[in-house]
Amino acid sequence: MSGAGKTVCVTGASGYIASWLVKFLLAKGYTVKASVRDLNDPKKTEHLLALDGAKERLHLFKANLLEEGSFDSAIDGCEGVFHTASPFYHAVTDPQAELLDPALKGTLNVLESCAKTPSVKRMVVTSSVAAVAYNRTPRTPDVVVDETWYSDAEFCRENKSWYLLSKTLADEASWKFAKEKGIDMVTINPAMVIGPLLQPTLNTSAEAILNLVNGAQTFANATFGWINVKDVANAHIQAFEIPSANGRYVLVERVYHHSQTVKTLRELYPSLQLPEKCADDKPYVPTYQVSKEKAKTLGIEFIPMEVSLKETVESLKEKGFF
Repeated sequence: MSGAGKTVCVTGASGYIASWLVKFLLAKGYTVKASVRDLNDPKKTEHLLALDGAKERLHLFKANLLEEGSFDSAIDGCEGVFHTASPFYHAVTDPQAELLDPALKGTLNVLESCAKTPSVKRMVVTSSVAAVAYNRTPRTPDVVVDETWYSDAEFCRENKSWYLLSKTLADEASWKFAKEKGIDMVTINPAMVIGPLLQPTLNTSAEAILNLVNGAQTFANATFGWINVKDVANAHIQAFEIPSANGRYVLVERVYHHSQTVKTLRELYPSLQLPEKCADDKPYVPTYQVSKEKAKTLGIEFIPMEVSLKETVESLKEKGFF
């Protein structure tokens, strides 16, 4: 019980990664102060309150990313802060209000609260591979993406890749702020996160798998990195607990074109109706490599893609999504 007697804060605690993070922190004996947007919404609170140890050591707080000082009371008295609250959608009508402001201002608001709380020893931020791999360097099978890569905000803006832009701007601003204020910060940069869902609502990355198994006629001509949610939650805790942890940690178990994802799903579930063809007839977007070297220093052993896909499909079934 490495967390016994220690108090930590998790922002956006009802989210996909954060729910697993809260579960693992409670299992390790931590007292967890968790922020959610609406304390009266059972979809945001019930699954957290049902976790082992929640009755004794989980305290829920209401906080809003865009409200200055909103995280002060949740962070007060905490040794560690896990900032996972940040929106992830693809279909947006107002990118500034829906993605950019919450990601950027929200992260800075949480950093502000950390800067004025003397008990905070380290902050671990859930960033994304979106802040790492999207620049003008082509990603091809012989290219290896690692933590020294940075996404290019202008490139994201030109391509109207608003989610990528939100994560890139938040990443840049938070490192600048942390250095200025002397905050010990580590970021976890996962790719598409899949695996079992604890929360009752559908999250964007699990939805990508649901779309493939739920009667789609075609698959997108797209290539993504994939990682299991349990590895991501575990990496956050290791990044807090290991004194030498520093900088950014990219988490990708496998890079797959959607055609390969479908092929693996077909091997796992021969009876499922899976899409046969690609949505366009252009050449397939190439795959690339992502270094696991730094992530392994956190003790991450990487759950294989095949296991992650199976866990995702079983969880989606169990929750009645298809």
